[in-house]
Amino acid sequence: MVDERFDVLVVGSGPAGSTAALVLARGGARVALLDKASFPRDKACGDLVGPRGVRLLADLGVDVPGALTVADMVVIGPTGRRVRLPCTPGLTYPGHALAVPRSRFDASLRDAAVAAGALPVTGQARDPIPGPAGLAGFTLAGGGAIRADVVVGADGATSRVATAARLVDARRVLWGFAIRAYLDEPVDTPYIVFWERQRWQGLPGYGWLFPGPDGRANVGLGVGTLGERTSGAQAVRLLPEFLDHAHQLGLISGRPASRGRLGGWLKMGMVGTTPAGGGALLVGDAAGLVNPLQGEGIAQAMGSGRAAAEAVLAGPGDAARRYRAALAGAHLPYHATAAAAQAVLLPRPAAVSAVGRAVTLPGLGALLAGGWSLFWNELVDGAPPGPARATAAMASRAGRLATRRSATARWLAAAYPQAERCLRIGPAGTVRG
Repeated sequence: MVDERFDVLVVGSGPAGSTAALVLARGGARVALLDKASFPRDKACGDLVGPRGVRLLADLGVDVPGALTVADMVVIGPTGRRVRLPCTPGLTYPGHALAVPRSRFDASLRDAAVAAGALPVTGQARDPIPGPAGLAGFTLAGGGAIRADVVVGADGATSRVATAARLVDARRVLWGFAIRAYLDEPVDTPYIVFWERQRWQGLPGYGWLFPGPDGRANVGLGVGTLGERTSGAQAVRLLPEFLDHAHQLGLISGRPASRGRLGGWLKMGMVGTTPAGGGALLVGDAAGLVNPLQGEGIAQAMGSGRAAAEAVLAGPGDAARRYRAALAGAHLPYHATAAAAQAVLLPRPAAVSAVGRAVTLPGLGALLAGGWSLFWNELVDGAPPGPARATAAMASRAGRLATRRSATARWLAAAYPQAERCLRIGPAGTVRG
């Protein structure tokens, strides 16, 4: 039983929460790191840590044993055509990603946070404790309570902290759902598959097949569900059929044994969730930082955890403002465009198919591959000068112009005081620069 007061309570020990706790503890804060699960524990994920996440691990001095280095990714369109997206070094990130099971990855980050001085607590947050600034802690389901000057919500897409601090506009959240399994068959290249079960009826998401350690592969389906959460079961039902499709594409032989099926919700595009207020800072999935176009969330989770910790260490009284500004500068322009595009495309299966077919056309796909890789993976900032960066920057500007009057852009402009500067949106919705 715990009944103590801390400088910071971090709820959730995934990549976002453990990174926040690690930076806070190293900065001298007294931190409680709360999670309802005993570690190591698993999570539904493609198990890929992107280049920005790899750089963050290096910055933090955290080593993840047994991680595989992966580079280029192959995208397969609805007609079976393939395009290789290069993973090239940037000015601020390396030219590779890592493949590592979440059970191992999350445990490594949590161990680093505990070694730095964070107090690990296994328990479930139950009732919020009010304080002068809003949320001041939680009682625990098994008894006891943890109080803190600041609460960091790192408890995933369905965050208890976000609800308790009243930071979610449920009408605007963009949801997704992913189902993952492991196959007893090796894969040496990450594959993304745009899939049509019927001609010109594209899946509102994609399938994947990623390398994994120990001679196995990570396979899964991710679908966007926009504002409702009933169609997530579609991915679960379709996974066996997708395995058959992967066999037809020659990605796997027959139907290898699958195990470890696990599903989870994603909250994407920053829209619908205010990242800070009422005594709480939200990081990772709790803040809706999953990339709406390709589902990556680990690098964003770690980056937001570090940003939240640095904002608190600079002074808890103004941490919310500093943290919102940090997120706006790092992610707002991209997510405003990507979330608006997702909201338009996903309800239109023919449009999803058209995009998947167009970007994998012979010649065009190869021409766009470098810029597509940078834009899709949110790597334009920090990319070296050259044709790929120029193409990605052009796509960013075009996307911003096309989505500047969208409901998504309007919501984000209201939620982030920095939106006008970051999005370059004037009072009448005109784009500056």
